[in-house]
Amino acid sequence: MSDAKFSKLLDYETLKQQFGDTEDQAQPAKSAIQDAPEFDPEERLFSSTPTQDEKKPGLTGSRLRSYAFAVLTRKEYSKAELIEKLSLYAEHRDEVITLVEELSRENYQSDQRVAETMLSSQKRKGKGPNQIKMKLKSKKIDTALISEELKETDWVQQAYELKVKKYGTEVSEDLKLKAKQIRFLMYRGFEMDAIIKAINRKAED
Repeated sequence: MSDAKFSKLLDYETLKQQFGDTEDQAQPAKSAIQDAPEFDPEERLFSSTPTQDEKKPGLTGSRLRSYAFAVLTRKEYSKAELIEKLSLYAEHRDEVITLVEELSRENYQSDQRVAETMLSSQKRKGKGPNQIKMKLKSKKIDTALISEELKETDWVQQAYELKVKKYGTEVSEDLKLKAKQIRFLMYRGFEMDAIIKAINRKAED
């Protein structure tokens, strides 16, 4: 099927209206921390983000380190995210950067783990490679960390399973329906080559 046949059928401006799904909620991931120091109960004061009118706690030294461990026991953060998170409560940003670099070297924080967890999670949600790369970029994580996993994934199969779940196994000859399927899979982050193969795949293939 030529691209020209779809030129008037693909309305990219309506992608979100037609196929937008609820914004992904951040889910806590298991941390690699085994022996993190016990978090001081007074750190509960810092469970919410300080407003502009409030003075930030100004953590330094061991208290900043304890807070960093407490944050990482709840959820995996990318290096960039952790720096921004801790900077909200630290006295000095330079100390935060030094601390996060140390935690990364000691494998308490790992962009590799965050990337792999995100890849697995997004694939389960039916997201394609473009969506996953955008998610990684938003966390300032280098996609090269999972480049092999991205290459090894059968994205045609992933797109096909999603198409079957929503539209069934029948290969439609209706151009409008095909265009709708294409828009749906494009919004999910799949590339055009995988999409065309997926929507034209027959159940017996």
